[in-house]
Amino acid sequence: MVRSDARENRARILAAAREAFAEDGAASMNQIAQRAGVGAGTLYRNFPTREALVLAVYQDEVARITATVPDLLARLAPREALRHWTTDLVAAMRKKHGLGDALSAGAHQAAAEQSYGPVMAALTQLFDAGKKDGSIRQDAEPADFLQLTGALWRAATTPEDRAPHMLALILDGLATHP
Repeated sequence: MVRSDARENRARILAAAREAFAEDGAASMNQIAQRAGVGAGTLYRNFPTREALVLAVYQDEVARITATVPDLLARLAPREALRHWTTDLVAAMRKKHGLGDALSAGAHQAAAEQSYGPVMAALTQLFDAGKKDGSIRQDAEPADFLQLTGALWRAATTPEDRAPHMLALILDGLATHP
């Protein structure tokens, strides 16, 4: 059982790291410890390497995004919930790619492997709801959608972000046609 103060320290470190990496992908472990209000020992006890911290920030973000599915489905029609959810996922993936210099190839692979299951489970929930209400084609597969949307976070961001338009085209392809 993890003590509550240890859980709070870990959460503070993750929040500080998320903010620090968003501002500067090269933020040091010492800067993050200071920002979190913890000592270096506490930081390294939780995250022995910078790479471990970067991966934890990424996985925390994936967990946050996948946990939003039930609320989105309670508030929005399934295809609209899928649009909102995918937009959040794309933003998170862009952040992860922005941290790419901090991760080895093995760490990138580990992040992809660890996030695949939760992301597919969330997509399956969204697709099942859309198939049930008739707004998503019965032959549409979450894995195909994930492959297609991969282009959204790899696409270069420009003053005119094309991702929303590209996502609209993908979602239109999911629609059932009379």
